[in-house]
Amino acid sequence: MHVDPSIHTIDTAFQRDDFDAAYLIVENGRAAFIDCGTGLAVPAMLAALTRAGCTPEQVEWLILTHVHLDHAGGAGLLMQQLPNATLVVHPRGAPHMVDPTRLIAGATEVYGEAEIARSYGPILAVAADRVVIAEDGHTVDLAGRPLLCIDTPGHARHHLCVWDARSRSWFTGDTFGLSYRELDSAQGAFIVPTSSPVQFDPEPLKQSIAKMLAYDPQAMYLTHYGRVAPPQKLAADLVEQIDAMVEIGRQCDGRPDRHRCLVAALTALYLERAQAHGCPLDDEAVTRVLAMDIELNAQGLACWLDRDRR
Repeated sequence: MHVDPSIHTIDTAFQRDDFDAAYLIVENGRAAFIDCGTGLAVPAMLAALTRAGCTPEQVEWLILTHVHLDHAGGAGLLMQQLPNATLVVHPRGAPHMVDPTRLIAGATEVYGEAEIARSYGPILAVAADRVVIAEDGHTVDLAGRPLLCIDTPGHARHHLCVWDARSRSWFTGDTFGLSYRELDSAQGAFIVPTSSPVQFDPEPLKQSIAKMLAYDPQAMYLTHYGRVAPPQKLAADLVEQIDAMVEIGRQCDGRPDRHRCLVAALTALYLERAQAHGCPLDDEAVTRVLAMDIELNAQGLACWLDRDRR
């Protein structure tokens, strides 16, 4: 399948290699970033520009799928290096880019102060006059190449995905799940939904996936990690697992050891599917690759259960 050479995958080096991607699209000498990783990723973003034959002055857009720190934590620092760029963000995410105080506080509550300092680097504000709010259907014009932003809740209420008609591809942030290359098999990519705290909502997530499939895409560009295809098969895998995760949540809810129950059941679900997929790693290695995501998915399921009960 043809891979568009104007799309560049950038490893932001968050946590480990091949875990957290941002993207650079170059069109007629103009450039757009989609997501940017943490503040520690700014050198990698600028180096990617150089490799693509571009300068910071040629970047017109930084489009954020959502404002979780592994996607957007470095936006303020990166925008300082991009004198002609405008930041594009979901209406619910825009206030957190202009004033990241609550974003930092929320992330600190989930991850702890030490982890924020170690993994995320400086989290800076973006000037309000450099921010464009992308309502559902907003189109960014990159030198005549339209990049369509659509509202895609489910992972987060402030999530958008970006449709590039030129490559017939979506830039999916976390709405289309996680897929790590070391879990690939002869059957292709192995994919897992992400329900990380605090706004997971299964039905809107399935609706967002269906909305993307309606464009008949050829590929999906995931933050975690890289380009995957075919979208139709992967979407079916995601929907099956979202339903299974909801059932796991219901079964574990009300137990005094709910978190332990969620972690154990999610681990069993993903291992069973990895074995059926023919993943080349043994169970211990698969669990190690997915450990952080299993923990966050358990936390996200718990947040959803508590919110649903209210």
